[in-house]
Amino acid sequence: MLTSTPFPKSFASDNHAGVHPAVLTAILEANTGDAPAYGGDAWTAAMEDAFRAEFGARATVYPMFNGTGANVVGLGLVLRAYDAVLCPATAHISTSECGAAERVLGAKLINLPTEDGKISVDDVRGQLSALGDEHHSQPRVISISQVTECGTCYTADEIAELAEFAHAHGLFLHMDGARLANAAAELGCSLASLTTDAGVDLLSFGGTKNGAMGAEALVILRSELDSPALFLRKQGMQLASKMRFVSAQLTALLTDDLWRQNAAHANAMAHRLADGVADLPGVSLRYPVQSNAVFPALPEKAIAELQQRYLFHVWNAAENVVRWVTAFDTTPEHVDAFLGDIRLVVQETAGS
Repeated sequence: MLTSTPFPKSFASDNHAGVHPAVLTAILEANTGDAPAYGGDAWTAAMEDAFRAEFGARATVYPMFNGTGANVVGLGLVLRAYDAVLCPATAHISTSECGAAERVLGAKLINLPTEDGKISVDDVRGQLSALGDEHHSQPRVISISQVTECGTCYTADEIAELAEFAHAHGLFLHMDGARLANAAAELGCSLASLTTDAGVDLLSFGGTKNGAMGAEALVILRSELDSPALFLRKQGMQLASKMRFVSAQLTALLTDDLWRQNAAHANAMAHRLADGVADLPGVSLRYPVQSNAVFPALPEKAIAELQQRYLFHVWNAAENVVRWVTAFDTTPEHVDAFLGDIRLVVQETAGS
């Protein structure tokens, strides 16, 4: 029988985590007197410099309220009324954004089956027979998530291969970078190596899952795509009047590699959690742990009992696969306490 306090630490999402103290400090420091609205402030200028330092001198950045908004505005830069987006069947833009891209942009999302959340050139190639056929939506964008919704990472070479193929066929490569920081930390590389250097055209950059209070950004890496962004951001209801408070959060994450420290810690806690259940009977990992998410299959009774004390999501109810997510503020003590209860419940289940 579990004895821990109900919901001592959430393992449902890094969105459940608090705000990093450095981000809170940055918000407080921005709360000084008056400043021009809508991005005409010194904090937003500093944020733009910080993004150019990470993504290259040609990068332009637009702070936004949430990832869905950044994805929709970004895709809107390149989609025409009859176009389609090719994406994994697990993609957040398809499964978890309430049809925002379809409703707001009128675009068709074509879901590609995938074993681990990643798509390849071979997955995309079969969809290009529709090009030039007036009876079909026209493939225009390949959209990938980094990390994927299955917690897996694309390598820089895999991204570059997709980008080269996309550009050779007149397509764009979009990245949902809600957890891009976790991928770069796991792979031990720069943000640019997975985006600018690999040929990504535009991306959403996630801050909220990595210690921000509420800050995302659209990053455009091809200057010719930039001119409509100001207008689409406003139409998309993503233009912050007091933008300095959003910009200050993003700058804080990009200062002294705080983004990497936060992401690397979250990833380490996920590996600690996965290692702690590796020897349990009846427990197996559905996907390799390559970020801050763990996807184990558990005995059904164990899931029900653990959810009485811990917040986490069931990923695949038919196969009893759950998702555990760690964050920048997850501690080894949090993980070890959770592991203690997992081991207790699983062993009791095995013995019943």
